[in-house]
Amino acid sequence: MRQQEKQVAWRTVLGKYRYVLLVIAAGLVLLLWPTASKAAEGGEEAETAAPAAEAAQGLEEELAEILSRVEGVGQVQVLLTVDRGTETVLASDTTLSYSGATAAPDDYTRSTETVVLSGSDGGVVVTQEVWPRYRGALVVCEGGGDPAVQLSVVQAVGALTGLGSDKISVVKWQA
Repeated sequence: MRQQEKQVAWRTVLGKYRYVLLVIAAGLVLLLWPTASKAAEGGEEAETAAPAAEAAQGLEEELAEILSRVEGVGQVQVLLTVDRGTETVLASDTTLSYSGATAAPDDYTRSTETVVLSGSDGGVVVTQEVWPRYRGALVVCEGGGDPAVQLSVVQAVGALTGLGSDKISVVKWQA
């Protein structure tokens, strides 16, 4: 008898909230459903990770060399984290064509092609080069315990990377 009462109670709850439960179930399915855009984003990150790391490494070496010449810094090592690597934006030609009446077109198609120079080299037209965006910097140097040296290093790194002082950490080199 007790078990039948439980079954009746469950049926009542399920009947009363079936639409809410269906919406929740549909939401969970959509959250777990793999999408092509997520896969493409993952591939894109893998392709841009190497150039971003190379750009950061080149600047790290240059920063270390220059900072070692600043008075009081001494031996130095620099680590930069990159949010986005360098990007090259190419010129493109976009064509838009409509079908149907000119006042209210039925459909349209858009095609985009990269502009290629004619001639022997056949190069592309670069419209913009975007510099890397850095996330943070760590500078380890022998003079890192001196506040004046820390200020000089933070200002130099900030000027070259565009990072704010809250994103740059200067610490003393372990002896």
